[in-house]
Amino acid sequence: MRRTTTIFAAAGLAAAAGLAAAPAASAADEAQLSVFHAVPDTTVDVYVNGELTLDDFTPGSMAGPLSLPAGSYELAITAPDAADASAPIIGPVTADLTAGGNFTAVANLAEDGTPTANLYTNDMSTIEAGKAHLTVRHVAAAPAVDVLANGTPVITNLANPDEKTLPVDAGTISASVAAAGTTEPVIGPADLTLPEGVHTIVYAWGSLEDGNLALATQTVEGMESAPNAVPGALPAAQDNSGVMLAAAGGLTLMALAGTAVVARRRSTVDATSAE
Repeated sequence: MRRTTTIFAAAGLAAAAGLAAAPAASAADEAQLSVFHAVPDTTVDVYVNGELTLDDFTPGSMAGPLSLPAGSYELAITAPDAADASAPIIGPVTADLTAGGNFTAVANLAEDGTPTANLYTNDMSTIEAGKAHLTVRHVAAAPAVDVLANGTPVITNLANPDEKTLPVDAGTISASVAAAGTTEPVIGPADLTLPEGVHTIVYAWGSLEDGNLALATQTVEGMESAPNAVPGALPAAQDNSGVMLAAAGGLTLMALAGTAVVARRRSTVDATSAE
């Protein structure tokens, strides 16, 4: 069994992209990419441009973000310890990463339970003082859903693989997911903290039929406006140097390895199972 990898190795990904000998790209020419594994009960390997990049990647884990030169990358997801990417269980799919963009690639289940992949562009627009941005992405094998905040629907009829983004007041809400047109939770309720100036992305993932629906959250920071503090609002974290990953048994703080630099904007992930 090869060693489990939960973060991108910068040198390895550069080699996978065929860029090991290329000059360093400026920040303006780079994109940021995270990868979220949302296929339950299936450990996988992830190949980028034919090279093994994430080894023994477990469900509910997120890798990144990593700053990469803008361009097209071919992603393939295989069974663990596959010899190469010639027989993927998902893909290969092409991820077109534009300069200055922030992206999350998700391996997940389609509504009918078929393994698939989706590439999402994360909104990096400026957030008003005292506010936060909330995005919900439906990547579960389940019909359309409503998203409730403190028991009130705020997003309705969200179908796989759609997403919806809302500006909201910074603070803590009780979040739950219900079948469209109902209020009985199929996931949650769970407390969701929305810090000021932070974009929080919530993934509804898993399978309704298999009874393993769950929520996972990713946060992207660095979009707060000036002034960046309103009395009573929850502040964004000040340390933007690392990545928070959901791991079995709790949360583990891990610094990015290699030569990659994520200067101001960070993604973190947490996971909550259905009650």
